Amino acid sequence: GAEAYIISPKNGATVKSPFIVQFGLKSMGVAPAGVKFENTGHHHLLIDTDAPADSNTPLPVTDQIRHFGKGQTEVKLELPPGKHTLQLLLGDQNHIPHNPAVMSKKITITVAG
Repeated sequence: GAEAYIISPKNGATVKSPFIVQFGLKSMGVAPAGVKFENTGHHHLLIDTDAPADSNTPLPVTDQIRHFGKGQTEVKLELPPGKHTLQLLLGDQNHIPHNPAVMSKKITITVAG
């Protein structure tokens, strides 16, 4: 029953860059990367991309897959004007997505010019 979700911004929101993205998590705890603790993980923010098809390997660090391995629960994000998608994916101590995946719904936001 674990669930990751984006607290803010809301789906369909128009924001001005930079803006804060707040991460939510139910029925699990947040722990830094490298810390093995039952029912915990850390957030990865997927920007304008889908979750990788192979969920048995560590998530790569890219501009589209941001890692929050210190256990952060929000980020100040700067994105160019236009429409963007955001989605959270929880990873274990080795950045490997949980099975089943603990992933938020994908939201669409518009960054004002």
